[in-house]
Amino acid sequence: MLLQVKTFFSHKRKKLLKDDLAGYLFISPWIIGFLFFMAYPMILSLYYSLTNYNLFSPPVWIGLQNYIRIIKNDPKFLNSLKVTLMYVAASIPLRLVFALVLALLFYKASKMIDFYRAVYYIPSILGGSVAIAVIWRELFGYYGALNDILMASGLMEQRFSWIGNPNTALLTLIALAVWQFGSPMIIFLAGLKAIPVSLYESASIDGAGWWYKFYRITLPMLTPVIFFNLIMQIISLFLIFTRAYIITGGGPMSKTEVYALYLFREGIRYHRFGYACALGWILLIVIAIITFIIFKTSNRWVYYETKGAL
Repeated sequence: MLLQVKTFFSHKRKKLLKDDLAGYLFISPWIIGFLFFMAYPMILSLYYSLTNYNLFSPPVWIGLQNYIRIIKNDPKFLNSLKVTLMYVAASIPLRLVFALVLALLFYKASKMIDFYRAVYYIPSILGGSVAIAVIWRELFGYYGALNDILMASGLMEQRFSWIGNPNTALLTLIALAVWQFGSPMIIFLAGLKAIPVSLYESASIDGAGWWYKFYRITLPMLTPVIFFNLIMQIISLFLIFTRAYIITGGGPMSKTEVYALYLFREGIRYHRFGYACALGWILLIVIAIITFIIFKTSNRWVYYETKGAL
């Protein structure tokens, strides 16, 4: 009897090993890609961040000196971090509000609704491209179409460059970020469709108006979607590079020198790769801290139908 039990478990274990092997074979392309294109570069960059490395000579170990210099003796680091935080803090609420408003408008089925959804989603596909950045630069330039419109309508008497003015340069980047609300809009649409219609029907029977339904039903039920969009948009906007590099080049007076642009210049232009790697890891830590705070405070405002607060 004991021999039969051992034989049974032996065959069972072999079958499980074969199943596991098949599963690992199917996911092996992803595992190989992750190890070689994600894990290995991250470990290597962490090592380089602790060295003095300029690509043309072997790295020299200097410990935490890059990090100490960044925090204590680098005003450009503080400026780029400040600019990026301002950009993210202004762009995210506006982008999410615009996305939610459009999602509410497109929620009800009607003729041409799929066409309108596609049209409003296009900016999210094109907004990060070099071509759109060049168009945006021309649009807000001294001879741009925006100045032509404002002067023709009598709202402005004299031309000026929106991207060349220290007071308005960052606003042009924020406007482009807000224009790219298509991706969160689609996610909001999916969230709206997941809300049970019976909740609105019950509220209508009780005489509830549109605002009451939105504030008491739609908004609470959408908080998990808002939470997801918030995290994804924070990560995305902290990594802004192409738009700032093409549209303003970090100017004027470093008013639009975002963090990724400063990191790029330190690493590519000045060949301080060890220093640039340290900047990259600090950015990762900043994003991780902000994300952690949002996760820890989400139990106060994120609502799940089955579990209440998160």
